[in-house]
Amino acid sequence: MRNVFNSYGRAFLSQLHGKMLLLSVLPFLLSLVLWGALLWVGLQPLIDNLHALFTDHDFFHASGQILAMVGLGMLKTVVVPLIAMFLLLPLMILTALIFMGLFAMPVISRHVGGRHFPQLEKKHGGSLLGSVGTALATFVIFILAWLVLLPLYVFPPAALVAQAVLWGWLTYRVMAYDALADYATTEERQAVTRARRWPLLAIGMVSGAAGSVPGLLWMGGVMSVVFFPFIAAFAIWLYVLIFIFTGLWFQYYCLEALSALRGLRGMRDVAPADL
Repeated sequence: MRNVFNSYGRAFLSQLHGKMLLLSVLPFLLSLVLWGALLWVGLQPLIDNLHALFTDHDFFHASGQILAMVGLGMLKTVVVPLIAMFLLLPLMILTALIFMGLFAMPVISRHVGGRHFPQLEKKHGGSLLGSVGTALATFVIFILAWLVLLPLYVFPPAALVAQAVLWGWLTYRVMAYDALADYATTEERQAVTRARRWPLLAIGMVSGAAGSVPGLLWMGGVMSVVFFPFIAAFAIWLYVLIFIFTGLWFQYYCLEALSALRGLRGMRDVAPADL
């Protein structure tokens, strides 16, 4: 686990680099434009359809009883918009992951690899198409597992543990692919992810826990319709920043693991390059 903590420290310092801070702008703007348009067009119809569904099947009474059982009875008046936000949140995170893979991770790979792993030969075992495909395929499995685990929210501690593992798995599967796409062959990437499965899952779970903060803000927008657009925009920006830090953490850890796999010297500092 020493490499996990070393990679965390490196990622924290790199997050403060001007290039990394500017890197958050493009994924943020793309996510903001996409989700601004989708919410403007689709949020109210989604809420209206959910409200009709709850009214037709008397779900308001059942949901009120369940919320009262877990001490959240005050939420019964906003249960429909809350569910709408809960349904949209995974899709918002998926778009952030895809934008990260397309625009941020290649820059992170060059930044980290050029400064700290000049000894590693790039073997280009991944691609942008592979990154998007991995994100979509992993997300389909994630959604199915997420739906199966929804009943656990009746017992919040179990739900928190299950969701942390699930988010950790999603993050590490997507980020590990992107971190190794330029440097590893397909076989090397599979070897690293297989041998380092548990540390990678741990990094994903910690990152997923950090990602719950903007998620809470996103859900909190239900309580204030007037400020919801601003809360949603701030939540998206936080997601992008957290994903950039997560990308840096995975990049440092995965390239260190790849160096060990090839029997090469690991992380070291070299003169800054114009990357």
